[in-house]
Amino acid sequence: MAIEVRIPTILRTYTDGAKAVEGSGETLADLLADLDTRHSGIRERIVDGAQLRRFVNVYLNDEDVRFLDGISTKLADGDSITILPAVAGGMR
Repeated sequence: MAIEVRIPTILRTYTDGAKAVEGSGETLADLLADLDTRHSGIRERIVDGAQLRRFVNVYLNDEDVRFLDGISTKLADGDSITILPAVAGGMR
């Protein structure tokens, strides 16, 4: 099962600069564990305990996983995951 994971610039130090990597897993949690075996430390930047970090957004095929099953969201072969750090701020 191949799943493309798009990596934001801030996390590319874990992927040797790669903008996208492949991983596998039946759920998002499994996928992140799989990625961590090849890109050590990346999982802890995305997950805090058993939940996604508050300021990290993860999309499955352009749908926010927080509105699906979070870290337990089921994945299928050919899915695409996008990891985006939340952006805060604005005009004063």
